[in-house]
Amino acid sequence: MSYSLTSIRPAGPDRPEPRPLRPVVNCVVYGADGLRLSEPTLDAISDELERPDAFVWMGLHEPDDVLLEKIREEFGLHPLAVEDARNAHQRPKIELYGDTVFIVVHTAQFVEGEVQFGETHVFLGTNFLITIRHGASASYAKARGVCEQAPAMLALGPSFGLYAVLDQVVDNFFPVVAKVEAELTRLEASLFAERFDKATIERLYGLKRQLTRLRLAVTPMHDILNQLHRFFPGLVKEDVRVYFRDVFDHAVRISDAIAALGEMVSAALTVNLSMVSVGQNEITKRLAGWAAILAIPTTTGAIYGMNFEHMPELQWEYGYFVAIGLTVTVCVALYARLKQVGWL
Repeated sequence: MSYSLTSIRPAGPDRPEPRPLRPVVNCVVYGADGLRLSEPTLDAISDELERPDAFVWMGLHEPDDVLLEKIREEFGLHPLAVEDARNAHQRPKIELYGDTVFIVVHTAQFVEGEVQFGETHVFLGTNFLITIRHGASASYAKARGVCEQAPAMLALGPSFGLYAVLDQVVDNFFPVVAKVEAELTRLEASLFAERFDKATIERLYGLKRQLTRLRLAVTPMHDILNQLHRFFPGLVKEDVRVYFRDVFDHAVRISDAIAALGEMVSAALTVNLSMVSVGQNEITKRLAGWAAILAIPTTTGAIYGMNFEHMPELQWEYGYFVAIGLTVTVCVALYARLKQVGWL
């Protein structure tokens, strides 16, 4: 099976509709000056890697086993690292295989009111950078474009390209967190409605679950970025280390925002439960108040409904009217008192 390196261009009068995204999104060789040298085929990659002061930057999207095996042969990757890249269910991590660093980071996108997650696997070598996207992960064409606009920095090698990729991954969490916050604000308004809404509680619980996954995606990046800032002297240029520290600061900000939103969701759930309890107490008080009022005529009727001949006022001409009037008076007085204390 062979793959062609095709780019996706917008359709126009003289152009056909764009074809579906290929597994090989892009593959470019950059020279010592940070400028493009060529766009090699897969079979020519191993030859391009022998160029002095040049490196290859390849972007893949959900490649199959055949393509991954070809990539492993061309770049000389470790089989265990390739096996991890094949399975898109890895935890965020950074591992060293010989002279190649293998990195796994989780990505997120807010789609149709839900946070969808994906993965990006990265191979960093002395003269190559490979990114493999799985699931909900934006294209790194933007990161590549930023690097190409600063060839002096791209001349530092693949570690600067890695910085651009990780910076985009981290920055993409900001709009996701912002949309989760907006959704939480909307749901908070529904919490104070008089009618209990089960859908609101379910949505709040869903946000809590999504925030937990966001935290599990962002927090491990602290260690990854710290290691890139401090270690791997043969792979990460000294001039690039400060950029990884900057990305680390952004990741910490996102983690703090996620933690704050998680606390707000927990507080919203607690407030809702409290309001439900208060509402139940109000209903209980109202029922108890009406039960007390209805107990008065019930008691009067029960007493005068007994079959005794000698009862007070039983033979009195106005006894019935007095009993009714007294019952109504006591009920009205009790209703007024319960209304005054807030039970009705």
